Amino acid sequence: MSTENRGRREAPRRPGRVVRYFLRTVLAILSTAAVLAAGLCLILDEVFNGPSETARNRLTMSLLEASATKWVPAVFIGGETVEQIRAKVAADLPEGQSDPTQVVVRADSSVGSDEWAQHPDGLRVEEVHGDTYNAYVMLVRDPARIYLSPSSRSYSRSRPGTRITRQIETEKAAAAINGGAFFDNGTISPEVGSVPCGLVISAGEVLWNDGGSYYGFVGFNEDDILVVSKSMSAKEAGEARIRDGCCYGPVLVKDGAVNEEAYNTNSGYNPRTAIGQRADGTVLLLCIDGRQAGSLGATYADVIDVMVEYGAVNACNLDGGSSTVMLLRDENGEVHTVNNVSLLQEEPRRMPTFFMVRDEE
Repeated sequence: MSTENRGRREAPRRPGRVVRYFLRTVLAILSTAAVLAAGLCLILDEVFNGPSETARNRLTMSLLEASATKWVPAVFIGGETVEQIRAKVAADLPEGQSDPTQVVVRADSSVGSDEWAQHPDGLRVEEVHGDTYNAYVMLVRDPARIYLSPSSRSYSRSRPGTRITRQIETEKAAAAINGGAFFDNGTISPEVGSVPCGLVISAGEVLWNDGGSYYGFVGFNEDDILVVSKSMSAKEAGEARIRDGCCYGPVLVKDGAVNEEAYNTNSGYNPRTAIGQRADGTVLLLCIDGRQAGSLGATYADVIDVMVEYGAVNACNLDGGSSTVMLLRDENGEVHTVNNVSLLQEEPRRMPTFFMVRDEE
């Protein structure tokens, strides 16, 4: 080694150089994010305010049905237009409650039928596949086994809702799906899922009544017949002898007639939950996967198609999106999630209401 090289020493790196590299990296990331956000805003503005009303309505309903994005449509088209689009889904339904005489419960007479030969416990789950979705239909032969399970019998925003996985264990139920509408401001506040929206009745008792009806009401009367209606007051529920029910909607099928407005509305592709009943009293519980690579989701029309295919006389949409979940207890007592929930969810959301299936015994 020469004397010249030996005498040189490598200059130490200055801390400022590292800081500059870091700041440049952060600036590049922020700049990229800003460009992507601006591009997304331009695309959304083009859809919301472009020439296609169909595209606008479908995007609006898709975003409204997701907790984190329900505020977005109003930014581009205003709250009044959003409400007009939302209101269309129930516009075609006649006023009043469904006719309970359309259903004649025949749970005992169907015990020995071929339909239930492989399911003596009167409970089975079938898969249905559409062009954009995978669905799971749970059939419960005896409607007396279905009831609404509240997270609390004295709701309060200071008391968080419960997760369906915990609720089914508390109730020792055979199966469960998520229930009706609830307070959700799109944040991670513990108040989200604490209290319902509209009217909630459990075991014949009114647990919540804020005067609203959301899109509709669905519940079982004391004869175990599913009753659906665009609206339901506590007084009307008492007169109809409703034992268990809640609000969400829209009502999809009423007295065998399809809600044409909901069927033709561009409701968007999302995870869905619905409940219905056949003429023989068999209850249909439906959960549809969505927001996944293998199952984009379903529209109201898709849900109606499934309900009609299974013979629903009455049916109503329940809370969907990230709330959609179906649980089933196996013969060993273990509870399994039937549908495929979002991979982004470590556990189900907290909610105030659930539809449960009592153990047959």
